[in-house]
Amino acid sequence: MKLAALILTLFAFTAIGQTSDAALRRITEADRASRDASGKLPVLSAAEHLSRAETYMANRLFPQAREHWAIMMREYPDDAGITKALFGTGRSYMWERDYAKAVEWFDRLTRDHPMTKDGREGLNFKGASYVRMNKHLEAFKTYEQYTVMFPDGERIESAHLNIIDSLREAGKYDDANKWVATTVTKFAGKPTEINAMHARLRMEIFRENWSGAISVADSLLAGKSFSGSMATADEIRYLRAFAQSKTGNTNAFSAITPSATSYFSGLAADRAAKGSNVKLIASVTPKYYSDYPVMFQADLLREAKKRKVDPRFMLAIMKQESSFRPNAKSPAGARGLLQFVYDTAIKYKDTAGYRNLQPDDLYKPSVNIALGAEYIRFLKDEFGGLYEGIAASYNAGEDNALRWLNRSKPKDPGIFTAEVGFAETKNYVYKVMTNYRIYRELYDENLQRRGILNSKFHILN
Repeated sequence: MKLAALILTLFAFTAIGQTSDAALRRITEADRASRDASGKLPVLSAAEHLSRAETYMANRLFPQAREHWAIMMREYPDDAGITKALFGTGRSYMWERDYAKAVEWFDRLTRDHPMTKDGREGLNFKGASYVRMNKHLEAFKTYEQYTVMFPDGERIESAHLNIIDSLREAGKYDDANKWVATTVTKFAGKPTEINAMHARLRMEIFRENWSGAISVADSLLAGKSFSGSMATADEIRYLRAFAQSKTGNTNAFSAITPSATSYFSGLAADRAAKGSNVKLIASVTPKYYSDYPVMFQADLLREAKKRKVDPRFMLAIMKQESSFRPNAKSPAGARGLLQFVYDTAIKYKDTAGYRNLQPDDLYKPSVNIALGAEYIRFLKDEFGGLYEGIAASYNAGEDNALRWLNRSKPKDPGIFTAEVGFAETKNYVYKVMTNYRIYRELYDENLQRRGILNSKFHILN
């Protein structure tokens, strides 16, 4: 990106964040000032209730959002925005991990407004809620209902893929394979065909059917295009080599060309070296240090060491999340260097030492880093030190990441990453783990430069 374009992009990003923060402060104060003696909010226009609810929702202040949606649904039951209120209420409970309550609201939405876009979305998220409740057959039936009711719906391709995974997780492997065949035929030549075959490859590895896994991988590598799909050629080569290694091929991983910029080829290089962490940078140049800087060193070292977290991993997250900009804010309401959302931050504020935390405090580097270190420490314990799991959880939430971990057998980093079910999260794991690998090669645990590194491999620019 050219410098002028970069400046304009950063300016626009900052302006959006400031406007959102200003809107949040405005409605928070307006709600505070307008409550009656019993604490109830007044009835406003339907549009104003929806607007305030959406602002709260964007900043992940879910109870406040639901308060406005509840008034809107009670006072304006025939308004066109009622489906947004129903869907938003269901989603808010889903984000709070109250999946049973979310299902209740999605049921109401799909029952009363089935032919609206929000109704279609509600059916899809009802299935997703069942998945997170480990009710996989209920999830299958819900996604199957979507394919029947909305054969041309916006989520039809993901509904097919979710059916495959739901049946697999329910132990219905033959049924899952039938849906793989159906999906491959229905979406031939599209990314969904690749995704369905990839789902079968993952299932065969989980079942330890190594010859079947090799066969599926060979089919995928035989001239298929991975553009737009959830898989990459490097990933398929890694999974194929993994299956081959289980059949006694001790050199399977050596056939994969190592590169510092490819997550799976880096893992393969480590495997080929019998578990050693291979150095993939031939020599360090000033550009590496400018591309992978150490920022906020004192805060990082203090908070990370206190919690036995690798500060280089925090730098890897920080680089990906905010490009080291303390005032960064995402459209989802994430703030600061490590892009904390407020509802997550308040869970860790006491142990991080910030009992009176306010949303704008997340823009302060010292606060954000302390909360980030505390959260990463928690995730490190939860995922047994699997950094890929920490990264996936950081992006997609703990429930999703734990589900992907549960269907990873064995608990290999590459197998886990292959199981990540969201394209955005999978790409995020690639980038964070590549950042982390390079940070480990450039700096020691005290964030001091290592200097020149010797290796037979060269980084690909």
